[in-house]
Amino acid sequence: MGQRKGQTGNPKGRPKGVPNKVTTDLKTWIASILDDGRDKFKKDMDDLDSSERVKVYINLINYVLPKQQAVSVEAQAEAEYKALASLIDTAPDEFVNKIAEKVLSLQKTREKLLK
Repeated sequence: MGQRKGQTGNPKGRPKGVPNKVTTDLKTWIASILDDGRDKFKKDMDDLDSSERVKVYINLINYVLPKQQAVSVEAQAEAEYKALASLIDTAPDEFVNKIAEKVLSLQKTREKLLK
């Protein structure tokens, strides 16, 4: 007799860490198509005019580099201040003075920006 709706032959499901076979096979197939088409892709890129080529590069970069978030100067200074302040607790004494000087410098810069 068949199983009822919502039941499977494996009540615990797929073991953790085991990839989905269909997804793995599909990814492998797509990767092989892309690998086989590299030479044609390069030729096609050479045939594009410069503005189209730049658009393709920009679109491809999104898959390689993480997107950068716009950070205000104040937020960046605050993040650096917090990072340096946390280093004071763990840094050797000889570096504490250098870090403290940098923190004071950042505070002054921050105060100027906020005025």
